[in-house]
This record gives sequence, C-alpha cells and structure tokens, in this order.
Amino acid sequence: MRAFAWFVLLIVFSLACMAAFTYPAWLLLHPHFSFPFHRIGERIGMLGFLVGFVLIARRLRLADRASLGFASPRRIYLRELALALAIGALTMCAVVASMAALGLLDWQQASRYGAGALAALIGKRLLSGLAVGLIEETALRGAMFTAIERESGILAAIVLTSIVFAFTHFLGVFHIPPARVNAWSGVALLGGTLREFNHPLGIADAFLCLTAVGAVLALVRSITGNTAASMGLHAGWVWVMLVVHALSQPNRAAPLQWLLSRHDGFTGWLVLAWTVPLGWGLARFYRARTRRPPSTAAA
Repeated sequence: MRAFAWFVLLIVFSLACMAAFTYPAWLLLHPHFSFPFHRIGERIGMLGFLVGFVLIARRLRLADRASLGFASPRRIYLRELALALAIGALTMCAVVASMAALGLLDWQQASRYGAGALAALIGKRLLSGLAVGLIEETALRGAMFTAIERESGILAAIVLTSIVFAFTHFLGVFHIPPARVNAWSGVALLGGTLREFNHPLGIADAFLCLTAVGAVLALVRSITGNTAASMGLHAGWVWVMLVVHALSQPNRAAPLQWLLSRHDGFTGWLVLAWTVPLGWGLARFYRARTRRPPSTAAA
C-alpha cells in the first residue's frame, strides 16, 4: 500500500500548504488585488498538489503516457472520449428525468434563460465538465490507479481510488471576510474546508453515491486500459449536472426529497440506485467493445 500512502500524503501536503501559506500570500497580494482569502488558499492548495504530483509521478515511474492513462493513439483516444461523453450526457439526462418525474426539482430558475443564454450556459458547462474530467481522471484513474494496480492489483485500485474520489468532493469552500483575516486564518480555512466531515452521517448518502460513481469509472478504466472512456463519462455527467444546477434547485417540499443529498442537492440515494444498473451496463458495453477488432471498435 506504499503507492496509496504516497497519494494520501500528497492530499495532506496540499491541505497543509493551504493552511501554512495562504496568510503570507494574502499579505502580499491583498494591498494590490481584491482576491478573496479562500480563493488564494484554493490556488495555493492546487499549486502544492501539482508540485507534489509531479514529484510522486517521477518517484513511482508514472511520468509517461500509459501510466497517466493515455496509452491509446490520439485519434482513437479522442474518438472513445467523444463516445463516452455522449453516453455520459444521455445517462445523466435519464437520471435528471427521473428526478423531475418524482417532483424533486424546482425549475423556476430556468425561466431566466433565453435561447442565447441557454446555449451559452450549455457551452460553458461543457468546457467545465471536460476540465474536471481531464484533471480528476488523469490524477485518480490515471496515475493513482496505475500505481496501486502495479503494487496491489485491480480490485485495490478500484476501491481505493473510489474512496479518494468521494473524499475530494467534500472539500468545501469557506469564506473569511477581509476584516477578519489574521495570522491563524489559514488554519481556520483548513477547518472550514473539511467541515463537512464533522457530521459524517449527514453526508453518508452522498459519500456512498460518489464512491459508487468512482467505482464505475475505475471499472471502466480497468476494462479499457486507459482513461478515454472514464474521462468522457465523467465529463458528460458533470456537464449535465452543472446545467441542471443552473436551471433548477432541489424541491425540499417533495415527499421523496430525502432521495437527494443535503450536500449538493443532486447526489444521494436516487443516484446511487441508478449507479448499480448503469455500472453493470457500462461494464458489459466496454467488455464487448474491447473484444472487437480495433477497426470495428473504433467505428
């Protein structure tokens, strides 16, 4: 489990950088720029993660295309990513349709969008989904999955990357007004970032749901041998979710509102129930696809 320990250490290192260096950075930047304290902290945490990721990738011999999940030729990789993006968007639309049918979403916000604004929203959220898919799949189902699989096998890689995937989704945004910033604000920012874990039962539904989603993505990655499909699926799901978040909000008056988590108003027991048949179907689809001759599978 040494490979997994390195990646856990990377997360701890990133959070520690945020706690230690946000206040000094704020002192340097705040007189000249109006950057919020938490935004500076986020960027420092990301920078710490990036630096640590590069060092770990070199140490564990992960600094190559195959280890990062990009083993396929570019043309085939992009084709598989595009196919998975469409599958991800369509399957998430089916999930949203079930939410709407159960009265779990209030669509009043959608009335504020005309055709042009809606098209712009869809385009921007697509780019956001692709960015999220690229970053998270390269780090988790790329480098981390490869390192754990080499050392402990596929099952351990699927389980451990899925738990880390779920964990990262509960690192929240914590705002500290400029007037209240002091030398201990970096520590306060760290505590606020991790505040969701103060009430584990309150996030249990969302955590289990996201762990299951991560397991599906990891399973697809293990079947295909690269991150093209997992990245496309991930991006497609995030794309639709972000559009729905902009157009609607959870209907907390609905009798079945407990099917949506309090964490983000989307993940929860309903999405978890969808994940089981979806994972089964995707596994069958990609196993059949990988058994076909390359010219057929790419068609």
